[in-house]
Amino acid sequence: MSRRPRPHQPMRPAWLCRNCAAAWPCTPAQLHLTTEFYGHSIALALYLAANMHDAFDDLYSLGVHPDPRALHARFLGWLSLTRRPHRFDVR
Repeated sequence: MSRRPRPHQPMRPAWLCRNCAAAWPCTPAQLHLTTEFYGHSIALALYLAANMHDAFDDLYSLGVHPDPRALHARFLGWLSLTRRPHRFDVR
């Protein structure tokens, strides 16, 4: 009997991964999100931006003053890796 892999979901308010305890979105979460939102990169960006906003609020409520650049890199900075290049027909 094989066990189903545990999902890499955020644990709020600390915004750590429930599975691997890395900063969320961890690498496995990024891979899952890229697959789940395939072809919908704008929706993925909006989803992650909303999560980043929630993370700011949650971390401030814990007394932590997060670095905006670091949170931006963590939540949105990796998105450029998921974009597919546009192909231009040159005739």
